[in-house]
Amino acid sequence: MTADLFGATAPAERTGLADAATPLAERLRPRSLEQVIGQSHLLGPGRPLRLTFESGKPHSMILWGPPGVGKTTLARLMASHFEADFIQISAVLAGVKEIREAVERARVNRAAGRQTILFVDEVHRFNKAQQDAFLPHVESGLINFIGATTENPSLEVVGALLSRAQVYVLKPLDDADLAALLERALRAADSPVELNDDAARMLRDYADGDGRRLLNLLEQLLTAAQAARRGVIDNVFVGEALAPSRRRFDKGGDAFYDQISALHKSVRGSSPDAALYWLGRMLDGGADPLYLGRRIIRMAVEDIGLADPRALTTALDAVATFERLGSPEGELALAQAVLYLSTAPKSNALYMAWKAARAFIAQDGSRPVPVHLRNAPTRLMKELGYGHAYRYAHDEPEAYAAGERYFPDDLPRPPRFYQPTPRGLEGKIGERLAYLNGLDIDAAKRGK
Repeated sequence: MTADLFGATAPAERTGLADAATPLAERLRPRSLEQVIGQSHLLGPGRPLRLTFESGKPHSMILWGPPGVGKTTLARLMASHFEADFIQISAVLAGVKEIREAVERARVNRAAGRQTILFVDEVHRFNKAQQDAFLPHVESGLINFIGATTENPSLEVVGALLSRAQVYVLKPLDDADLAALLERALRAADSPVELNDDAARMLRDYADGDGRRLLNLLEQLLTAAQAARRGVIDNVFVGEALAPSRRRFDKGGDAFYDQISALHKSVRGSSPDAALYWLGRMLDGGADPLYLGRRIIRMAVEDIGLADPRALTTALDAVATFERLGSPEGELALAQAVLYLSTAPKSNALYMAWKAARAFIAQDGSRPVPVHLRNAPTRLMKELGYGHAYRYAHDEPEAYAAGERYFPDDLPRPPRFYQPTPRGLEGKIGERLAYLNGLDIDAAKRGK
């Protein structure tokens, strides 16, 4: 017997420690629910997945979470627990042929009185037609469908399939989980090499909540230490032996959009330190700096606008600076823009005014331009009255034609889209607009 990764004991032939070609993470995969580390919100007493195991009846589900948190393990454990045939296909490699073969195998199982669990890894990679192919078999109970995804299933899984499967959200392993995983992996590996506390902490940081990554890094580290004839691994050796590990990030996935959302909301919330943190996280994770620059420009107009028009100029200058300098020098300009925007007065009045104008236009008819506002480059147009009685604002007192109409004539009540806030320069703009409105009211009273 040899110590299992998760603290229980398992036969030596199960762990396969003699088979160096098998990755440590696979050799030590849990064999029972009690051996799983993490996901206590799903597997603890009275929790949803624990109750599923105890119910005696499996059901279709989507397991949503980052890599290395146990999605495949839970699917396998469920098949084992319910004595079901476990069919695993990858949406990256499989196609219609594999789906048909799985369904046919499930029919054979049903005839033999056996349940089938069909596990589809990275289910978000299947297109709509491929996902729809599972629907009749899920509905008929021919298969218990388990899909694993790192992407938001509400965005990547078709609604019909999503409505027939319970979604369970798996969390990254926290530091305590990783520490327990590392301790038990070292015990199971039975290596003469030791890790000191600093090295162990550094390894957990490199893993970034991913249990499989932790085990793979540990395996690399032990191999490197044995080659270097080291008995103790310290953090210096960890830094030398392992390439710096990027944080959990996927340029096209949830982490990407979650982090850009966090950056935007930190800027909007006037939290410069948090904004710098998320900017740094995204750059560290491999985000395109120019994409971030475009989002920073958007923040300048959406959340600051006329409260401080210099915000837009600052954002544009930062992007231009990055284009000239590149990384890493140009990243400082992006950081400057993020700081400026975070500390600037905030207003979404411009953003809301533009949304309101677009919404009004979308539901309104195509009203003609008032005759006095029309251009009159030809004699005929002038004879038709185009441009007649137009009041040139610069010839009026204060360069403002009080009482002049600029909306279509048949619009009974001109809408008011722009509502300036009292913050920053926009406060002055609001005062100016209120003053001009007063001139319009006076002009109306005079019948002008």
